[in-house]
Amino acid sequence: MIRIDRVITRGGDGGQTSLGDGARLSKDAARIEAIGAIDETNAAIGFLRAACPEAGEARAMLARIQNDLFDVGADLAVPGTAGDRLRLTDAPCLRLEQEVAAMNEAIPPLTSFILPGGTEAAARAHLARTTARRAERALVRLMGEETLNPALLRFLNRLSDHLFVLARALNDNGARDIPWQPGAGR
Repeated sequence: MIRIDRVITRGGDGGQTSLGDGARLSKDAARIEAIGAIDETNAAIGFLRAACPEAGEARAMLARIQNDLFDVGADLAVPGTAGDRLRLTDAPCLRLEQEVAAMNEAIPPLTSFILPGGTEAAARAHLARTTARRAERALVRLMGEETLNPALLRFLNRLSDHLFVLARALNDNGARDIPWQPGAGR
């Protein structure tokens, strides 16, 4: 059971923050940067989710993804690979792959690169996709410094793919995608 009694703790006033195991790190440490990028991705997905129909499958998928991202953050908040703390498994990654395959069945193949945009929900999905890619880069940087759960990187890589396909689904299954027009053809 989690209980948060206070939001203002003043514990970070000196430029450090605490991890789940009690360790203190500088707020600009690679681990904190990765956790922050995951949080930013989760917020972008919440912004996307708000633009999706309440009863739609997209909103349900995004709710699962937001919970998965909290699991990613929980995994990162406690260094090491063992212990009784939450560790992400490959199950969320496999679910993302299945959802991508299901969404892709109704979408025609691309014949051009596409620009982020179309419907409001699709534009928000593209924004969430770019934040997921940034989180992935932050995680790769951290992985260069220490050993992490490899399921984390697999999940983030699939997530950006998922958000790309979801953007196309939210663009009337690709009908409202905006094709890139290379400079020579504009």
